Amino acid sequence: MIISLSKNLQKTFNIKLNKNILKKDVQQFIEDHINTDINKLLLKPSPFQNISVSELFNQIICKTKSKTKLPSWYENKDIIYPSPLNIEQTSSEITAQYKSELVKGKYLVDLSGGFGVDTYYFSKQFEKVIHIEYNNQLSEIANHNFKVLGSNNIETHCADSLKLLPKLVDQIDCIYVDPSRRNDLKGKVFLFNDCVPNVVKHIELLFNVSKVILIKSSPLVDLKSGINELKHVAVIYIVAVKNEVKELLWLLDKNNKKPIEIVTYNYKSSSLPNETFSFDYLQESHQDVIYKEPLNFLYEPNHAILKSGGFKMVAKIFNVYKLEKNSHLYTSDKLVNNFPGRQFKILEIFNSLNKDLKQFKNQKINISTRNFPMSVSEIRKKFKILDGGELYIFFTTNLLGSKTALLCEKA
Repeated sequence: MIISLSKNLQKTFNIKLNKNILKKDVQQFIEDHINTDINKLLLKPSPFQNISVSELFNQIICKTKSKTKLPSWYENKDIIYPSPLNIEQTSSEITAQYKSELVKGKYLVDLSGGFGVDTYYFSKQFEKVIHIEYNNQLSEIANHNFKVLGSNNIETHCADSLKLLPKLVDQIDCIYVDPSRRNDLKGKVFLFNDCVPNVVKHIELLFNVSKVILIKSSPLVDLKSGINELKHVAVIYIVAVKNEVKELLWLLDKNNKKPIEIVTYNYKSSSLPNETFSFDYLQESHQDVIYKEPLNFLYEPNHAILKSGGFKMVAKIFNVYKLEKNSHLYTSDKLVNNFPGRQFKILEIFNSLNKDLKQFKNQKINISTRNFPMSVSEIRKKFKILDGGELYIFFTTNLLGSKTALLCEKA
């Protein structure tokens, strides 16, 4: 979306900056149709002059999607939304705020401006932020919204970001880029070399302008593959919201001489402390780990840690034991309250599954699997266990390679 757009993508950017949308009666109409079946709107003429049915449809869809993802935008009646695809691709407020606190300075350039959520939060940390967007309509909408939100230190440009970049301020403190993961030939892609802009190809150009580069990528990108593609990776941030990994952030520092650091972050809720865990990427492969049969307590790491691959380091740092090499479950005699993930008290261990689990027929129990040949649905069907309740059963593999089940309750 920075340098060139496919024809399919161009069709999604057909929402112009129509300020008639901001009239009170139009905004009330949009508000009245949030979370309703609006497909019938497309069959009727627009009730407003100078506003098409498709524009109304678009604003309702996007505002509905923004209610939980972008609450500050949702609450502001002067916001104009782009296409639903833009809202799907944009960062949430939670992840945007987190990444904005990773870098600071005087000047930041956002090469992949888009709807501008990341740009907005970066503007709170930098004296000036430059938002570059290739699509003129999207650039105009972002510029309007920045003014509405009171972000007067954001400068917007509709341009080819890589061509404009060398013409900007002499020294930029940080370049931020969220490369488009849609390729005209390959469809949806995950390698940096296949994204637009191609950060790998233009890395020297970026480093000539800024010593620090922050790149956002899909959570599906393999860490080792990304490290091999990019140069000067200093830190990889794995960002999860309510235990769902949302994005990876790659901090590139031209002057970095230290080992790569992995930082995991799991936002739980506004009322609960967030879970953070960090370790040396290279140390993980050299770290020894102790395996033990299940003790009194069981631990399941959050998904950010599971993505990080820090299975040995989490055992070392929190002084817990691993159940089995590929199970990624941990145990201890005493409860570790600050373990970054779910914590359980082990009530019973079942090794004869067919015999022992008959007692739970038609009972409500939560089921999880780790390194187990059957899926949760297959287990429920076989043992006739219902979903829900206060108890948990973990189906996994023990040290001897045998299948086992652990009956637990939350610690």
